[in-house]
Amino acid sequence: MKVYYDRASRTWFGSTSGTFGSSQHPLSIINPEAAQDLLSFSLSLRNGNAGPVIGILTGKGKDQSIAGNGPLFKKLQNSILQKNGVSYVFTPDDLKGHSVNGYIYIPRQDKWIEARCPLPHLVYNRVPFRKTEKTEAFHKASRFFNEQAIPFFNPGFLDKFDVYQLLKDHPPLQDYIPETILITGPKSLKDFIHKYNKTYLKPASGSKGKGIYQLIRLEKSITLNGLHDSFSYADFEHFWRQWDTHLMDKPYLAQKAISPAKIQGKRFDFRILAHFSGGSYLVTGVGIRQSQEQDITTHIPNGGVMIPYESVRTKEHDTFIHTAASEAGKLLEKTKGFHGEYSIDAGVTDQGDYVIYEINSKPMSFDEIRIEGKRIEELTRLFISLSGF
Repeated sequence: MKVYYDRASRTWFGSTSGTFGSSQHPLSIINPEAAQDLLSFSLSLRNGNAGPVIGILTGKGKDQSIAGNGPLFKKLQNSILQKNGVSYVFTPDDLKGHSVNGYIYIPRQDKWIEARCPLPHLVYNRVPFRKTEKTEAFHKASRFFNEQAIPFFNPGFLDKFDVYQLLKDHPPLQDYIPETILITGPKSLKDFIHKYNKTYLKPASGSKGKGIYQLIRLEKSITLNGLHDSFSYADFEHFWRQWDTHLMDKPYLAQKAISPAKIQGKRFDFRILAHFSGGSYLVTGVGIRQSQEQDITTHIPNGGVMIPYESVRTKEHDTFIHTAASEAGKLLEKTKGFHGEYSIDAGVTDQGDYVIYEINSKPMSFDEIRIEGKRIEELTRLFISLSGF
């Protein structure tokens, strides 16, 4: 059916009688001539209810404007519209009883409009900041959607140490996890770097390689390499005096460094994208990231480059990647709630052993056009399926 929105009166109309959204918002009938100047959407019908209506939950920036992955939101709206659905973007503060002050992207005008929207049939959590997920508004919104039995995924950001503990106790994946500790003071870290001469220090809540350091111990001396700087210390005590505040102010991990496999002398990692599909968790795409100037991280914002998976693909890589994706999805669902989408950063050692570095509940966009396109397809399919349309 056709659904129309009148921006002046902030009212929704239908080409026939029915309801709209999971709040069963009643639609007044309007004839096509009267609706010529209104925004229109072609939606599916389920028991007289128009949809699916997909709510994309995001956050606000410092200037109180809507934040988040705008290009992703636009692509999703385009795809959802083609499947006779509609999406809107909103923040936890925009939830007003049984309606939402949302923002709808209009592709043909390439602009966003503010609209009073019905409750969605499904919420896709793309809140971009961890601090937003700690607010009462976010907790109140997630509780509300749960009470209304509105599917809500993904539940939230993942903590690196929390994920490490889950993985090391999960037999299908535990062999892929490098030993990792939470830095709780000088003794635990000193013991760890004496056990492993080369380690990584990384923030438990970090992303995109921010805050990662490579620590190398050579007899007594310590060298610390960052993405853009390097430090040397005569011994552990000198190092700790300089870094204790930084490493203790927020949770930091120490992780055993592997000796990575290399292509033309440069390390490479797997970036695996997975989605829930047909009752199981399947690989949507695999990207390869290779370091260039530094050997600490392969992230593209930090100078890494993209190379096609086909150039390194083997049966062994395929087997590992599919096992990692399938088992990680099942583990997350069992312990953290349903994750319809996630990505895995993984690697392989120069001895051919596989390593899982971390799991991300809110994957960044993939630079590979084919993978990002498949991602939009998978998300749209998942939205329609989980919303009951």
